[in-house]
Amino acid sequence: MKKGNLIHIKNFNLLMGGALTLIVLLFVGVGFFWTPYDPNAMDEGLRFAGASFAHPFGCDNFGRDILSRVMKGGSMTLAIAAATVAFGTFFGVLLGAFTGYFGGLLDEVLMRINDVLFAFPSILLALVFISVLGSGKWNVILALGVAFIPSFARIVRGEFIRCRNMDYVKLAKLAGAGDLRIMFVHILPNTVQVLLPSVMIGFNNAVLAEAGMSYLGIGVQPPDSSLGRMLSESQSYLFSSPGSALFPGLFIVLMVLGFSLLSDGLKEKSAQSV
Repeated sequence: MKKGNLIHIKNFNLLMGGALTLIVLLFVGVGFFWTPYDPNAMDEGLRFAGASFAHPFGCDNFGRDILSRVMKGGSMTLAIAAATVAFGTFFGVLLGAFTGYFGGLLDEVLMRINDVLFAFPSILLALVFISVLGSGKWNVILALGVAFIPSFARIVRGEFIRCRNMDYVKLAKLAGAGDLRIMFVHILPNTVQVLLPSVMIGFNNAVLAEAGMSYLGIGVQPPDSSLGRMLSESQSYLFSSPGSALFPGLFIVLMVLGFSLLSDGLKEKSAQSV
């Protein structure tokens, strides 16, 4: 009984996080290709319309369907988060792999630069880049991606330092494998178990950062919709159209909660396998 309860508790985060993440991905996946209405279509006669069968989430101050805007905005937010994490992970893995495997002067120089960047909060560092590059979704992806590189680089570097002197690496060298093959075929797959939870946390941070930047007006620009921009536009109409803020905010909470639980579940699973 106690053992079963323990297993149930350990798997709860993974199962619940996976379920919430799947729901979010299905919702935004549909939003990439189809929405009930044009998210930007305005109808004066539907301003502040309440929830109905035709408009389950109601309509905003411009008569736009809130459900369609949440679907499209969620797709935009998640797409930016995915591109940001992919960018940060790719260059972070390269930086961490080369510095951790070769060490020496290369490691000292690049990791000191990395430490300086890591000392700044990622959102603050991204805001500095945005102030130089300007607003817009592509600049947000670039700015947040660069800001996320240091954290991924530190994780991968630590794993490469741990693995580079292991027996399987020495055997690969004796077999004549080149450095790049050893790094990306032999060592890198063994870092995935540690890196994956950090990627999930990166998704969380990217979603919140994009929403915050769009809320401030320096992220996604009209006519594109994002969850952060929807929150910004709805703050003056909280009583007239509460759904304009409630549903985008709820969707952000579900995304962050799902990825957080999934990250915790993956960490627990990794700890059990060690």
